[in-house]
Amino acid sequence: MRIEMPEKRKKYDREFREGAVRIVEETGKPIAQIARDLGVNEGTLGNWVNRARAERDDSSSLSKNDSDELKRLRAENAELRMERDVLKRSVVLWVKEATK
Repeated sequence: MRIEMPEKRKKYDREFREGAVRIVEETGKPIAQIARDLGVNEGTLGNWVNRARAERDDSSSLSKNDSDELKRLRAENAELRMERDVLKRSVVLWVKEATK
């Protein structure tokens, strides 16, 4: 008889959660797809997004122009982060290939 150990819960830091929510909001991609890409449970990411939206609705003090610019800058920031991550991975692969 085999006893299975329960799966340990993963802990995600605040920065990771906020970044994941920004990716959902700025890219417009489905939560399920982004959750798969990040290796996060779909329900967990959905909870983070819902919580962030509720908090934002409570404290919406930016003007329309400021809000639009903030959204544009966050989208640009997310795009730049993705590009940076791709470059990091390609450099690692390049170094591995060069040292063979």
